[in-house]
Amino acid sequence: METNYWQIDQQQVGQSQAIEQAAALLQQQQVVAFPTETVYGLGADATSKQAVDKIFQAKGRPADNPLIVHIANREQIKEYVTSIPAHAEKLIEAFMPGPLTVILEHNGTIAKNVTAGLSTVGIRMPDHPVARRLIEVSGLPLAAPSANQSGKPSPTTAKHVYDDLNGRVAGIVDGGPTGVGVESTVLDCTQDIPVILRPGGITKEELEEVLGTVMLDPALAKTGDKPRAPGMKYTHYEPEAPLWLVKGDAAFFQAKIDQYREQGYKVGVMVSKELATQLQAETIKVCGSQADLTQVAVQLYDTLRAFKISDVDIILCESFPEQGVGQAVMNRLTKASSRIVRN
Repeated sequence: METNYWQIDQQQVGQSQAIEQAAALLQQQQVVAFPTETVYGLGADATSKQAVDKIFQAKGRPADNPLIVHIANREQIKEYVTSIPAHAEKLIEAFMPGPLTVILEHNGTIAKNVTAGLSTVGIRMPDHPVARRLIEVSGLPLAAPSANQSGKPSPTTAKHVYDDLNGRVAGIVDGGPTGVGVESTVLDCTQDIPVILRPGGITKEELEEVLGTVMLDPALAKTGDKPRAPGMKYTHYEPEAPLWLVKGDAAFFQAKIDQYREQGYKVGVMVSKELATQLQAETIKVCGSQADLTQVAVQLYDTLRAFKISDVDIILCESFPEQGVGQAVMNRLTKASSRIVRN
């Protein structure tokens, strides 16, 4: 398959012929990758099983892993759900457009392979001019998981998408690098007290400022149940080399580097700029600052993708505080890791 590639200036998105061309492919039941404020998504008509099947084929994604439906305006939500509870209305008002996905009971208009047979659907309104314009011009709700091969780190640039999916999708819309860096927060709004199914770009603390009380789903720690939201069940975000999370101070981290070196491993290190100054290793990649976990989130996937298996055998990665967006960062790193090394 030939993959069309368009580069779009966000300031001129309203006059872009590329948007028209990409939207036409979507209307023809093809899949097209596009930027959002979180990561790049791989979009298809959410009302067409045939179109959505092509997402699963392109990604190699398990069929029981539900997809999120992307819309261009808040009013569209009513077209796909049975009702919108009062607490969900507050969230929609506060955080849409933005990196929040609300889980609601659907009315059957969304294709069954989008919802993985569940009675609920996740809906969000991206805060990105290219994404919203593409949805508007196509006239379609777009089912859109991250535009990467299943299991790999999510893409935050069009180059990441091209590396993973060139020849497997109909088109890639390059709208520049994304801003948030980690996926949307997924919140189950079908219960009296909303439940976070996936931490993301909107923090638990921000949600609680609006609602008062929000719960974190205990199932985030489990892998055996049928997933109710993307990212809950399967291993995700894995770099080319095995990633081991290190929980300990700088001295412990350095001791582990030395130990694995002596065992014959080529060791790569993924850490904050503060810890990087205290370590000695052949390959050190900095993913941000301990003082700004938002920056770590933005650089997370790009840093994971920077490690090549030709250069390292294992990646030792710093653990970060699970506060604010750090909760999303550690959720992704835990899913990406194959081992946790503790002090």
